[in-house]
Amino acid sequence: MDKKQLAKEIGETCWITGEFKLRSGQISSDYFDKYRFEALPHLLVPIATLMAEKIAAKDDTFFALAGLELGGVPIATAIGIQNGMPSLFVRKKAKEYGTCQFAEGLDFKGKKLVIIEDVVTTGGQIIESTKMLREAGAIVEQVICVLLRDKSGIEKLAAEGLTLDYVFSREDFE
Repeated sequence: MDKKQLAKEIGETCWITGEFKLRSGQISSDYFDKYRFEALPHLLVPIATLMAEKIAAKDDTFFALAGLELGGVPIATAIGIQNGMPSLFVRKKAKEYGTCQFAEGLDFKGKKLVIIEDVVTTGGQIIESTKMLREAGAIVEQVICVLLRDKSGIEKLAAEGLTLDYVFSREDFE
């Protein structure tokens, strides 16, 4: 399936209307329900392929993919399964039991990570997670997402030393 057809199918499956509060606090009349494509292998697999191609074109020196809770985790896993890339799973905060870690899967201190996210509007969660990863010793410079909902996210991430790449922009679904 080509990228245009993939966008059409994702849009038909995931773009819903109503009144929605976004993570940024903004109220929107439409919403991209990424869990709908993440639950469907016929959509998730080609998305993972496109993301892996973009990652490889930008950087082949990274250590692992860092999938952000919750939406980035299945995407990072799908990319890793397809291409043998190791993954790290990053929570919004450390759990209070077991290992009590905010990031699970690999020892990443001193290692270069690529952040994997589903949707970027303002980049707020990416910025928070990047700060935690950097404080724990990771090198984080690159982010890739499935959907760039608002281009202001690019500038906000750049201010934090992050380069954002994306598979689709909001305009691809209009």
